Amino acid sequence: MKLFKETPVNDGYKTLQDDIKKTTDELQIVYTNLENVVEPDLIDYYIYQAKAVSMRYKFLLNCAKRLNEV
Repeated sequence: MKLFKETPVNDGYKTLQDDIKKTTDELQIVYTNLENVVEPDLIDYYIYQAKAVSMRYKFLLNCAKRLNEV
């Protein structure tokens, strides 16, 4: 009896593409918020958030690149 369904590799690649798209959208929102904020604490917050989201984006792109090499 199987407890977990095996997912094909293409399904994982599709999930990765969806995550990259969501991260791209989130990064655009962060940059838009950063352009419109004037409160110094919020400026620091959005800079930190932009750095975190861009690092996640870079990580996801590296994962996609490794999947393409296989």
